[in-house]
Amino acid sequence: MATWSNFNLQNSASPLMEQIIFFHDHTLIILIMITILVGYLMINLFFNKYINRFLLDGQMIELIWTIIPTITLIFIALPSLRLLYLLDELNNPLITLKSIGHQWYWSYEYSDFNDVSFDSYMINYNKSNINNFRLLDVDNRIILPMNNQIRIMVTATDVIHSWTIPSLGVKIDANPGRLNQTNLFINRPGIFFGQCSEICGANHSFMPIMIESISIKN
Repeated sequence: MATWSNFNLQNSASPLMEQIIFFHDHTLIILIMITILVGYLMINLFFNKYINRFLLDGQMIELIWTIIPTITLIFIALPSLRLLYLLDELNNPLITLKSIGHQWYWSYEYSDFNDVSFDSYMINYNKSNINNFRLLDVDNRIILPMNNQIRIMVTATDVIHSWTIPSLGVKIDANPGRLNQTNLFINRPGIFFGQCSEICGANHSFMPIMIESISIKN
């Protein structure tokens, strides 16, 4: 989960989030190189004394500054497309979880089992449960097995919500009248937190999601 003075991405708990972090670092390095180059050129422009009254065109430099950004964009676009297809890939899931967004709580159904469904409300933070995480803890956690493919089906009953778990690299909209699908693969045990990240009303951020990852035999 996110902690104080943590300016980086959360530690990944899934292979997909690892790939997202790699792509973020890859793109950030390219952006830093571009920023340094443009900054250096701008500083030079401010402080030089070059004057050329007869300079009418520079076709070679215009060709160069068209081709180089094109190549740079290709270096960003190809890993981005690869990641996009990886995030969409779902291969033989072990278990399916249906997540339904309401104002201001989530309800869940385990579709592989008969009549296993529950609502997940945020726990009120007061002196009696001071050890809980404020605005993140829920009364009924999602229990999922680690090291297995999991299918998540997401929808909503009233307005648009967004089912988001940063450490697992999942962010998918919950639209009324529509069933969206994504996948999870949790590679370590633990408790992972998320929130609704859609502007669906006054309390939209207070719809916490809490996943407990355990071994399959438990």
